[in-house]
Amino acid sequence: QVQLVESGGGLVQPGGSLRLSCAASGFTLRDYAIGWFRQAPGKEREGVSCISSSDGSTYYANSVKGRFTISRDNAKNTLYLQMNSLKPEDTAVYYCAARRITGTVTRCPSMDYWGKGTLVTVSS
Repeated sequence: QVQLVESGGGLVQPGGSLRLSCAASGFTLRDYAIGWFRQAPGKEREGVSCISSSDGSTYYANSVKGRFTISRDNAKNTLYLQMNSLKPEDTAVYYCAARRITGTVTRCPSMDYWGKGTLVTVSS
């Protein structure tokens, strides 16, 4: 059974940091392009950052470039998102997602598998 389970969300003050984790089970993560999406209240879901299965290429939304870093540990079947200099507009539910494709990532692809999400709230 394919599962993606996010963790690491919470309440943080503006300017603070959080690291999200996504543990995958039921499949081999290294064969999948994976990434993070978010959905804020009243807004559509957006791709935040994604990473290729094959060449290490990454994509970041303009709103998070220079502040967020995506990484993967295939040995642990885990995806991470390091979030620094957080802003109130980063408040959202963050979802981990995966799709079995290879090739360079230039944007977040449509995904086949989704986690249930973890809430990040940036507020003073």
